[in-house]
Amino acid sequence: MRSTSTIVTASVLMAGASCTCALTFVNSSSQRIQSTSLKMGLFDGMKDAFSAPALEATGVDKERETPIDRWMGWSVKKDEEPVGPGETPVDFIDAMSADNYVTVDLEKPMGVVFEENDEKYGGIFAFKITDGGHAEQDGSIKPGDQLVAVGSTKVSGLPFDDALGAIIKNSSEKTKLIFFRGPAKQFYGPTGASDEWITEFVAAKITV
Repeated sequence: MRSTSTIVTASVLMAGASCTCALTFVNSSSQRIQSTSLKMGLFDGMKDAFSAPALEATGVDKERETPIDRWMGWSVKKDEEPVGPGETPVDFIDAMSADNYVTVDLEKPMGVVFEENDEKYGGIFAFKITDGGHAEQDGSIKPGDQLVAVGSTKVSGLPFDDALGAIIKNSSEKTKLIFFRGPAKQFYGPTGASDEWITEFVAAKITV
């Protein structure tokens, strides 16, 4: 008997009716090849179906990303959209423009609740303006303003206790506070003001 595929055709007559059955005997290696080819073809078809442009454009949260997401090529959502060379982010706030800073002289208690920024930035910001306090009466400070300096002392980037301590230690009748009006990423990020610019800016504000 040959090792290649053998085809045997047998004609069987039953109950006066004729039935012709074609019986095909295929060697096991050929079956495995055909079976594997069929399975892979179906699986690749599934991948093509799920890799439609509409699905590829759908981002997946990084925390929820699974191996199948990576295999399918589904992208992970990014916190921020990339900005091309020479392009300015739509939410950009120039940290080296004096127009984006607020200076205020407040008596204590000021009526400002401060909160610490994310660890990667440091520094503190005005979290809440309490009702009836001096800050509310003055109206200059807004929630989200980044505290840059207390008097002539630059506190930007300092830990919470150190930055707040500068306010507590200030013994003046009114304490001068300098704020940057914008989020931490704009002040402390790559497009933020340099230390030299901040130092000169604070010094100029104190002498005014």
